[in-house]
Amino acid sequence: MRSFIRDKLGLPYTDVGDGWLIFDVPEADVGAHPSRRAYHNISFYCDDINKTVEELKRRGVKFPSGIHERQWGFVTYFLMPGKTKVELYQPKYRKRVSTRKAPANR
Repeated sequence: MRSFIRDKLGLPYTDVGDGWLIFDVPEADVGAHPSRRAYHNISFYCDDINKTVEELKRRGVKFPSGIHERQWGFVTYFLMPGKTKVELYQPKYRKRVSTRKAPANR
């Protein structure tokens, strides 16, 4: 999994020793969707899904399905080691950038 995230996804990381890689995810968001069941998934977003998919395919990332349009954006899925299915999407909505800082640990 570490080599996939490092080499295929190309996320920057810090090697803190003994094989522990801490990956930097420069931008992230948390979706809290209304549902009657508890579940979670991993999602990445991008500005240009077609360009991003082609770049990741050149790096060897496998996409078991095509790109589909949804009300909120364009979405596809890729596989990580262990057959983990990960969502990649290009939002149709404008991403809002906050200048607020995270609360300090108490």
